[in-house]
Amino acid sequence: MSYDPTALEAAVRIVAEAAPEADQTGQFPWAGIRAVHKAGLLESTVATRYGGPGGTLSTAGHILAALGRGDPSVALISAMTIFNHLGQATKGHWPEDLYRDLLSQARTRPLLLNAARVEPELGSPARGGLPSTRARRTANGWALSGRKRFVTGAHGLTHFLVWAHTDEVLSRVGTFVVPNGLPGITVIENWKSLGMRATGSHDVEFTDVEIPTEHVLELVDPSVAQQDNRGHAAITLALTALYLGVAEAAQERFIRFAHERVPGNLGRPVAETDRFVALSGEIDLLVSGARQIIFGALDGDLRDAERVIRARLLAGRQIREAVQIAVRGIGNPGLNADLGLERHFRDVQSVLVHAPQEDTSVAILGRAAFERWNRTESEAAQTPSRAIRKTA
Repeated sequence: MSYDPTALEAAVRIVAEAAPEADQTGQFPWAGIRAVHKAGLLESTVATRYGGPGGTLSTAGHILAALGRGDPSVALISAMTIFNHLGQATKGHWPEDLYRDLLSQARTRPLLLNAARVEPELGSPARGGLPSTRARRTANGWALSGRKRFVTGAHGLTHFLVWAHTDEVLSRVGTFVVPNGLPGITVIENWKSLGMRATGSHDVEFTDVEIPTEHVLELVDPSVAQQDNRGHAAITLALTALYLGVAEAAQERFIRFAHERVPGNLGRPVAETDRFVALSGEIDLLVSGARQIIFGALDGDLRDAERVIRARLLAGRQIREAVQIAVRGIGNPGLNADLGLERHFRDVQSVLVHAPQEDTSVAILGRAAFERWNRTESEAAQTPSRAIRKTA
């Protein structure tokens, strides 16, 4: 464990208290983010070689599950930074001076990083394609122009990590580190989602935004720049943990309601009825089962992409179903904002929309199953010929 459990729970309480207002207004959830920063959670996966605690992907999952109980929007914004630190810990792809400078900034304010990859025309890079956003060479570095969609935390980010192609004769593709607030950056407030409202995942327009030469990561040939959905599987599984937190919060609301609701014609809490006992059991089976699936996979072999993808889909479907059962079981009160369950129901609908989306993930598993069968058939077809040759 590379975080203080007491500090985490204290942060979750603050996050949870601020969540209803953040959901109603859709404004950037500063109260929650400041609490996460104060608890040191944003830097929980900074490598030990940089003086960080060296948290793993499983560490990140546990933090996100806890934050998700409070406000999944805060958890999602936090996750982007936590994952970027983990990426540097494992790959070391940031320029050293730039990364160390960012860590120094994190001592005094929340350092918030997020990738800006999706584009209006391209859609999600998880489905293939290259960015139209352009990085033009200047005398002092680069000037970026293009529009990005679904940039989570847009208003509060300290840096956008913009995926773009260069204007060189032999164009390259890479990620450009763009500090927020520079001239030419416009946040277009068009995030109007059913749930996860406080993520503020607006469009961002970049118009000749100038950055230094060293603010670029991994410029590569376009032929090797496609998003690796199998390689991203483990990160996406850890992201699913924040929705586990939503389901656990919904479960708590359901149980509390069941114990506090005493109908006059019953004379005792509905928690004592066979119906609510059975509903509670179904919810627990799905929610606790999802926790076992997620962390069983995160603590196992993360190189097995199919295993990780399978865990994410199974857990995600169970999480979504559990909250639906809770709302359906309570009835009208479950759809009322006063109980809080309605917000959890809206938020949990996003559990499987993150790239690679559900259909893409299922297709990966389907192709893998076909390939296994083809290999088996091929090996079986070769066996008799080998036996004949050996006999001869």
